[in-house]
Amino acid sequence: MSLREYLKRGIRYVISGVPQKNVTANIAYLQPNQRLKGKHIIVTGGAKGIGLAITRKCLEEGAKVLVTGRDEVALKKVSDDYGCLYLKLDILSVDDFPLFVKQADELLGGVNCLVNNAGISLHEGNIRNVSLEQFDKQMNTNLRGGYFLAQKFIELLENTKRENGNILFVSSERGFFVDDLPYGLTKAAINSLTQGLACRVIDSKIRVNAIAPGVTASEMTGFSAEGNLYCPYNATERVYLPEEVAEVACFLLSDASKCLSGQILVCNEGKSINAHWK
Repeated sequence: MSLREYLKRGIRYVISGVPQKNVTANIAYLQPNQRLKGKHIIVTGGAKGIGLAITRKCLEEGAKVLVTGRDEVALKKVSDDYGCLYLKLDILSVDDFPLFVKQADELLGGVNCLVNNAGISLHEGNIRNVSLEQFDKQMNTNLRGGYFLAQKFIELLENTKRENGNILFVSSERGFFVDDLPYGLTKAAINSLTQGLACRVIDSKIRVNAIAPGVTASEMTGFSAEGNLYCPYNATERVYLPEEVAEVACFLLSDASKCLSGQILVCNEGKSINAHWK
């Protein structure tokens, strides 16, 4: 979370008072049962936040996982801590994607799943504060990078006639609301891309789905999973945990969801549903 957002939150607390509620989460997780055995998965942005939670869940469920990102120190730590593979990749460097996909495929012994998770939000507030640099950085990170990485992944699977492929995009609830900020616009585009690709590649036995979390405890949002989860603008006034979002991701990556493609599962307890009484 940016300094500006911390200051805005602080000002809100001065005006309306520090939140008195202390909210925790009582979450049940499925016990590991080799649900992803035989899955060889690339997770972009897999060293922190939701990406790390997905990485850990996939490993627990028997998958072979390769994480990628720009911070090689963080990637190596995740690899050492949890036993996954890693390759450094800047999601902005589209020209590096062909070599990356080739290397990842070799390391994993045949990749068949891609989790396009890498993304950023710069919390500009509204269109008046958005610079061209901020716009381009979010468009290129959140949309352009994932788009062309999916392209190279699809090429690999189709060229090798590999079946049972799976692409999972990490979108956001913001993609279901009107927006004037680059972050929300990229997520709306990802939702469209998810459904468009699902129709385009189903004949190649590739499924494409997305998860769209609400505000989730992470470095990006400034909420800690170990702290107060109170969030008055979420449906049940709590922040969601990366681990519970990872449970949904695991289902979509597993063969238990084989009848699903082009689906965007919104993880926000129905907040974005346009009920007439809201």
